Amino acid sequence: MSKLVLRDVSKTYGATVALSHGDLTLEAGEVHVLIGSNGSGKSTLCKIVAGSVRPDSGRVEIDGKPVAISGPQAARTLGIGIFYQELSLAARRTVEENICLSDLPMKAGLFIDRATLSDRAARYIALFDGVTGEGFAADAPVDTLRADQRQLVEIMKTLASEAPILIFDEPTSALDRAQVDRFFEILRGLKNDSRTIVFISHRMDEIFAIGDRVTIIRDGRTISSMAIADTQPPALIRLMVGEKEELASASAPAPAPDAGKTALAVSGLSGPGFANVGFDLKHGEILGFGGLHGQGQSAALRALFGANPYVSGTVSLAGHPVRIATPAEAIRQGFAYVSGDRRRDGVITGRSILENVTPIHFLRRRLALVRPGALRKAAEPAISAMKTRFAGFSHPIDSLSGGNQQKVVIARWLIDRPDILLLDDPTKGIDLSAKADLFALIRELAAHGMAIILYSSEDAELLANADRILVFNGGRPVRELTGEDRTRYNLYQAAYEAAFGAA
Repeated sequence: MSKLVLRDVSKTYGATVALSHGDLTLEAGEVHVLIGSNGSGKSTLCKIVAGSVRPDSGRVEIDGKPVAISGPQAARTLGIGIFYQELSLAARRTVEENICLSDLPMKAGLFIDRATLSDRAARYIALFDGVTGEGFAADAPVDTLRADQRQLVEIMKTLASEAPILIFDEPTSALDRAQVDRFFEILRGLKNDSRTIVFISHRMDEIFAIGDRVTIIRDGRTISSMAIADTQPPALIRLMVGEKEELASASAPAPAPDAGKTALAVSGLSGPGFANVGFDLKHGEILGFGGLHGQGQSAALRALFGANPYVSGTVSLAGHPVRIATPAEAIRQGFAYVSGDRRRDGVITGRSILENVTPIHFLRRRLALVRPGALRKAAEPAISAMKTRFAGFSHPIDSLSGGNQQKVVIARWLIDRPDILLLDDPTKGIDLSAKADLFALIRELAAHGMAIILYSSEDAELLANADRILVFNGGRPVRELTGEDRTRYNLYQAAYEAAFGAA
C-alpha cells in the first residue's frame, strides 16, 4: 500500500492555473524526487500536501484512506513535515528555539521548558556536527547566521517534526558540498527507517545521488514517474521542457568596440571573510569566482558593491581609483549586483511586480514621480528578455514562483544597463531552462561590452560560461584557470588543495 497518493489535484488563482492535473504516488522508505520548471506546479503540489494551500479539486490519500488537509496543523497531525524554499524562521529567536518552534515544550502551559527545548534541539544540531561553520551555536540568534547556516536550521526544524512524510523544497540551494553530503547521509538513514521523503532540486547530480524515483511536472500536469535507475539526465530534461529541444541561445552578437579594455582593476582587497583579492576585469569579459561555498567569493562581491566593508586594497574604474562605501554609490558608479538570496537582497515582499522591477531605474534617473504606464514601458524589454512568467505588472511579487521572482530581480538591473555586473550565485532556485535563458543573456551582455563577474556554487555553470576562473580557498584566490586549464579536475584540485595539502 502506498504511503501517500494524490490524484488529479488542481489549483487556480484567478486566471492563473498553478496546477491542473497533479498526480503523485509515494512509497514508504523512498526518496522521491519532484522536478519541473519554475511555475510548473511542483511547489504548489507540495504546499497542498503540507496544508498551506487548499486544492480546488482532486483526491488525497494517506495509507489508503482519503484525507482532507485543511491546514498546516492538520498536515502535522497527519504526519507531514515540510521544508519551504522560502525559509520560515523567526529571525530574532535562537537556533534551538527555531528548531522546536512548531512544538515548543511548555511548563504548566504558560512557560517554555528551556531544559527540554535545549535537549530536543541538541539532537538535531548534533546531526550536522562539523559542517555548520563558525558562529553556529544553539543560542545564536538566527539573524546573525550566514545563508547556509539559516538553511541548516530550517532543515533541522523540519527533521524535528519527526513526521513519517517529509517534503524538502530546494533544501540544498545555499549549502556547500560537505553540508549536502551530511544531509544526504541523514536522508539515507531516514529512508532505512521507512520514512517517506519528497525531494525537490534543480541539480542533476543531487537527483541521481539521492533519489529512488522521480516525478516530472510540466505546465501544471504530472507528465511521468519512473525509477531513477531507469533514466538519464538528458531524458529528464526533455520531459521537463517538452518539445523545446534547444536550451542554448542563438549566437552572440559581434564584440563591442571597447571589448578588451580594462573596466575594473582590483588589488590586495581584504576585509571580513576575504583577503588579498586582485584581478583586472575587461569589458566584454565574464570572470568566474570558483571554489567551495563560503570561501570569500560572496563577501568580496558585496564589498565591491559597497554592501560589506573592506579594510585595505585598491579599486579602480577605467584607470581611476575609487572608494565605494555604499550600494547607492556603487550604482552611481555603474555597478549592478544580483544575489541568489533574493529574500535578503532582492525581493520587496508585499509589493507589486512593477514596484520590484523599477527601483534601480528610479535611483539612476533620479525620478521623483512617473506614470505607471511609462514605468511599464521602460520595464517590458528587460523583463521580457528574462522570459518571465507573470500575469501582470500589478500582481504581487509573492504570486510568482521563486525562479520567476529571481528573474524580476535580475531584470531590474537591465532597464538601465550597468557597466559592471556582479552576479552572486544568481541561479539559486532557478530551473534548467531558465538558467540557460539567463546565461544566454549574460553572454549577450558581455558581447555588448559589459564587464561581468560570476560567482556560482555550481561548477558546471562556471566552466560553461566564464572566460577565466579565480578559484577561492580560505577567503583568497589561490589559482587562476584560463583556456584549457578550465577543467573540473583543476577546479576541484585548487578548491581542496588547502585541506589536503596539495602543492
